[in-house]
Amino acid sequence: MKKFLLILSGIFYLHVSFAQTSSTTDTTLSNDKNIRNKVLSDIQESLDKKTTNIDQTVTKLNHRVDSLDIEIAASRDAKDKADKLLLRVQALEKKQEAVEENELYVYQANYQSAIINLVSMDKEIKPLVLFNAAKSFFTTLTETADPMKYPGYQDWYKRFYAYIEKEKDHDPALDVLHDMVTVTGNITSATPIAGPVFQAFFIGINEYIGQLSAKRKEEREMSQRMFLLTAKLSQFDYDKDLIEQQWDIVSKELEKMQIHYDTILNQNLALLGVKPEEYRNRYTRETDADKRYEFLTELRKKASLLVTDRKAADVKTWKQPIYYELVDVQSLKLRFGDLTFDIRGILSKYNELIAKYKNDPEIGLKVQELEVKLNALDDTFDQAFDPTEYINSASRMYLVN
Repeated sequence: MKKFLLILSGIFYLHVSFAQTSSTTDTTLSNDKNIRNKVLSDIQESLDKKTTNIDQTVTKLNHRVDSLDIEIAASRDAKDKADKLLLRVQALEKKQEAVEENELYVYQANYQSAIINLVSMDKEIKPLVLFNAAKSFFTTLTETADPMKYPGYQDWYKRFYAYIEKEKDHDPALDVLHDMVTVTGNITSATPIAGPVFQAFFIGINEYIGQLSAKRKEEREMSQRMFLLTAKLSQFDYDKDLIEQQWDIVSKELEKMQIHYDTILNQNLALLGVKPEEYRNRYTRETDADKRYEFLTELRKKASLLVTDRKAADVKTWKQPIYYELVDVQSLKLRFGDLTFDIRGILSKYNELIAKYKNDPEIGLKVQELEVKLNALDDTFDQAFDPTEYINSASRMYLVN
């Protein structure tokens, strides 16, 4: 469970990290979100300036071509027509150059955004900022299912266990129960009340109640209450385990995604000529926000230069390998978003579990304590992350040329 909590806490720390720029004007770079948004804003601002210039150039060239078309149509001089046709061809060539230049700028911006988003995911998946909150909830969840945490149960269990010890040699059912319920020398250990031991345990309690004489009315009534409490906790534990099975599936998928993420990250760092140790020292381990911003700025410039070099090296196929890198990052973010949908669904299952038991006369008070901590966890998740918005934004994270 501890390993899972580490993964879970990282998910709860998520915030939207996509190529669209944020409206934030925070220049203090106080946290990773501000750093990422500032760099993405830099990318967008640079692209806007370039595309504005390109648009103005294309507009002027279009007007030039239109004007030449009119002049060519009106001219009666063959040489003049030929000269103007040459000027028209030159204008169209310049226009094509501008269009291709704009295409380069778009690919540069998209790959820069992909790199910044990719690097930012490192701090979305791994952080333990909310580990204590998650730990508190799951600790309370475990305690809620533990009968030893309920008033009077430990003392009663000691008497019940003493009865098992005394009678196990005379009763096969109690002998089996004695073997199945291991207390490892600690009588206050949580009692396993689910699975194969379930039936034997309740048979043992029933026999214990049956052998109590009328003079031991108080112990009989206590045992009956403990019998009912144990039965309800057994059902609660069963319902809880069904939800935790879904957690296990999600945690395994997250582990796989972490491996896939590391592969894509290392692949792109290698393309940019950045060694893993430099990346760790200047970003993941760096505590100075301004220095992290500086490093991300260097990364985006390297990304831009890589696209330029790729085009210079192979004019025909330069876009294809860059496109694959863009798709890898986008698909990773979409996969991440899908997993958070699953997490939201599982949190809803816990809410249903609590609603089912919070008014129960035996275990309701404990469940209500659990509800408070789950609500806090829910609020944290909702404030930090919107799975729908994350997925929608990830699907639109690139500018289409």
